[in-house]
This record gives sequence, C-alpha cells and structure tokens, in this order.
Amino acid sequence: MEQFVIKGGKPLTGSVEIGGAKNAALAIIAAAIMTDEDVVIENLPNVNDVNVMLGAIEDIGAKVERKDKHTVKVNGATIGSLSVDYDYIKKIRASYYLLGALLGKYKKAEVALPGGCAIGARPIDLHLKGFRALGATVDTKYGLVSAEAERLIGNDIYMDKVSVGATINIMMAAALAEGKTIIENAAKEPHVVDVANFLNSMGANIRGAGTDVIRVVGVEKLHGTEYSVIPDQIEAGTFMCAAAATHGNILIKNVIPKHLEATSAKLIDAGCIIEEYDDSVRVIATNVELQHTAVTTLPYPGFPTDMQPQMTVVLGLAHGTSTVTESIFENRFKYVDELSRMGGHIQVESNIAIITGVDKYTGARVSAPDLRAGAALVVAGLSADEGVTVVDDIHYILRGYEDFDGKLRALGANIELVNSEREVQKFILQVS
Repeated sequence: MEQFVIKGGKPLTGSVEIGGAKNAALAIIAAAIMTDEDVVIENLPNVNDVNVMLGAIEDIGAKVERKDKHTVKVNGATIGSLSVDYDYIKKIRASYYLLGALLGKYKKAEVALPGGCAIGARPIDLHLKGFRALGATVDTKYGLVSAEAERLIGNDIYMDKVSVGATINIMMAAALAEGKTIIENAAKEPHVVDVANFLNSMGANIRGAGTDVIRVVGVEKLHGTEYSVIPDQIEAGTFMCAAAATHGNILIKNVIPKHLEATSAKLIDAGCIIEEYDDSVRVIATNVELQHTAVTTLPYPGFPTDMQPQMTVVLGLAHGTSTVTESIFENRFKYVDELSRMGGHIQVESNIAIITGVDKYTGARVSAPDLRAGAALVVAGLSADEGVTVVDDIHYILRGYEDFDGKLRALGANIELVNSEREVQKFILQVS
C-alpha cells in the first residue's frame, strides 16, 4: 500500500507550476463525447480520476488517444453502449456527467449511482429534476440511474440548491435540446464557466455561465474542437496553505488569481503576505506569527469547501481561537481526529470546528479519509518539526494531485512516496 512519509519542520521555498483543474477536466472529458468529430483536450492533469474517466468513455466505445500525459484526443463517433459500467462509477463521483452527455447526444443513458470521497450526502436529485424538466423519463433502481427521452425540449429550471454537478449536467443535456433552457440559481464556480466555454467552442450556445442565470439555446449538433483546461484553484490553494503552515515563501505559477481570492483573503487575515501577478501568486509567511480568523465555506465566490481542511491545518498553528464553519458537506471534519494525533487542538460541534492554535504539530501516523483532507494532513506533516509523519490511504490524494510529492520536494520538502513498511523504516533511519 502506498504511503507518504514526511520529515517536516522546513520552510517551503521556490516556485511550483499548477496543473489543469481536475473538476473541470472530468466534465470536459464527458462533454467531449457529445460530438462525432475529434476533440483535443490540453492541460489535463495526469491524476487517477482523469484516467478513470478516460477509461469509462473508452469502455463504452469512444476512441481515446493519448498525445502526451497532459493532452488527449477523443472521438465519440464509435460509442456503442449507453450504459456505463459500475466498476468505473464506483471510483469517481463525477462520472455522473456521462448522464447529461449521453442523454443530450443520444436521448438515452444509463449510469450506476456514483461513488467518490465519503464527505457527506451528495444526492443527484437536482440532476434528475433537471433532466425531467427537459422531458426525459428518469428511473432509479438496482443502483442504476436511467434517463430516456424521445426529444429534449428546453425549459425554465430553478435549482433548489446551488449545485455544481447538477448545473453542468443540465447544461450539457440542454445544449442539444430543442429551444431555450434557463437555469436559475446556477452554480458560478470557475469550472462551470470552463465547461460552458468548452461546449461553446464545440458550437453550443450558452450564455451567463459565471452568473446565477445560465441561458442555453439548443443546437442540432456539436463539432470538434481543441481546448485547454483552466488551472486548478484547489491545487493552487493547497500549495498556498503549505507556504503558510511551513512559514515559507512560494511562487505559485500558472493560476488565475481571481479564482483564488477567497483563499488569499483568509491567508491575509491569518497574517500572510500575498503578492498577485498576471498568472501567478506569491505567498510569504516567513517570520510571520499566524493569527486566528473565522472561515465559512460557501458556493463560489465564497470560500471553497475543497480548501476547508487545508485552511484548518493553517489555523491550527495560529495564535488564538479560530472557527471554521462547513456549510456544504456535513462529513468534512473526519480528518480532525487524525490532526489531533499530530497535536492539533480542535473541537467539532455540529458543522463548526473550534480551533485553538498550538505552537507546532508533531509527526504521527495518520490516515487520509478523503482527497482534500489527505492533502491537508500532508501539509500538517510538512510543518511538524518533531518526529516523522506517515500518511496512509494516499490513493485518495493521488486521485486529485499530480506528482504531489515531486512538486513538494522541488520546494525543499523532505517527503517520499513509499510502498512498504521497510521503506518507511529506511526513510526514518535516513532522517534521524
């Protein structure tokens, strides 16, 4: 079983290049099969979730050609099955995007109910409500969601709750529906905008992405395109928090600073210095005494739920008492017990973490409960100047971070990816 083993206590310094946004890439891969022409997608992150999604579309008959590790050519003309195998779905939640893509193109789709990280209930009822509003018959049984329509017809759809997945799924299906669809209370996240831009580059007619009202005028068919995925704001935010927690100085390159504003604002509250450039951000935390603050996760442009564990790790080292309120997912504090093993002082009451800052974390053996919490525990290990941290279950982390340990080593971190207890002991001997 793969593990990260870390000897922390060293400020991270230097520069790091951020890859493509995983959450945008997964939806864009699904949308790529909506045309029978070639689609070239660039700046794909080479992470497990992306590779699983490519495997899923290949499995139903799409042609997938890897041009290099960050570029792929997809052709959906040869799709022979409209049923997506459970083996793929149980690995990643975002495979539900194949429902909207296949329903839009073929007016029929069957996908197993999705899996992913266990961070709380993420029902797909809003997705299904949207499909029904477009005229599809939707059925859920035996762990499968099937949707079918003789024709899809545009409609006004009000989202009862802001949902990124449902917004993207409905947008995809509506792109090939007859007439006009208006999605109200739509999600405004950067990857919603990226998927809309991608679909528009294929000939779709989508306006308003990035606002809470998206208007889609259906077209008869989509055509091929070449498209580059936006940078990953969560990967960028994770390295920003790593700079803060280790009192380092990191230039984070290939980012869209506007997408990072909520994270930047809270790190500034905590005492860090943030310098913004056209496509990069520098976080300076050298000789800084971190200060307490309050964070509440909210839909974009609010503070992202995917940055909550990393920010909690930073605030665990801040002077005074901080609070982190999780308003998106109810199970997102499962990592707190692991952080407590490293000396963190955090009490969770309902959806609020009350964090009393400590002087430092200490190395310990911890287990990653999900993708972002796993990355946060790595950040905590990097800041711990006593002992060695071993992070188990890093398959979660590898789902969403490309070459995480390599990028950290380039910043001066003492971290290794190991495959056995013997390698763990060898690392401990080397650093002791």
